[in-house]
Amino acid sequence: MSEHTTPFPGDGPPAAPADDRAGDEEIDGLAGPASADLPSLRAGLEAILLVVDEPVPEVTLAQILERPRDEVVTALRDLAAEYTEQGRGFELREIAGGWRYYTRDICAPIVERFVTDGQQARLTQAALETLAVVAYRQPVSRARVSAIRGVNSDGVFRTLRLRGLIEEAGQEPETQAHLYRTTRYFLERLGLNSLEELPELAPYLPDDVEGLEESPA
Repeated sequence: MSEHTTPFPGDGPPAAPADDRAGDEEIDGLAGPASADLPSLRAGLEAILLVVDEPVPEVTLAQILERPRDEVVTALRDLAAEYTEQGRGFELREIAGGWRYYTRDICAPIVERFVTDGQQARLTQAALETLAVVAYRQPVSRARVSAIRGVNSDGVFRTLRLRGLIEEAGQEPETQAHLYRTTRYFLERLGLNSLEELPELAPYLPDDVEGLEESPA
């Protein structure tokens, strides 16, 4: 953006004030946020991709961020190149029709060691609660589990999936939300032959479970 200065006498007529919109475009671009409440395009992309469980299409990102698709594509490719140049432990890949963060190949052994060691740790109370809801309400979406527990369960879901205790089980027809169920490994760990051997849990569930499930997460 060109710098506006006050003209000296004899330099001709005063220059017209700079268009405020030009400044907005520069501020709201890739460099930084337009205001404290409006993140930059790069920041918005990073925030979304940090929490997704599967690749997100460019058109979806463009719709959510309300930006042209070509700007989103450029920003994604710039971020991917920047992460590679900086040698980050993660990378941004375009795969399966979308974009998602992945651990960089060179860091895979470290991550595997961390995950394996984590298998020996006891599950937290939050993880046990989430696993119980999935076991008794499966197949069930994360939103419904969060509604029953009264707290966001996304992080706990990732832990349970890493432990091999739950897995995806299709999508909900109405909302297209991903559904989850317990795995065979779950049964093995509990020493059960089937889910029918689970003890009765109904007395311990809230009376208005159905109402909670209809509420937004």
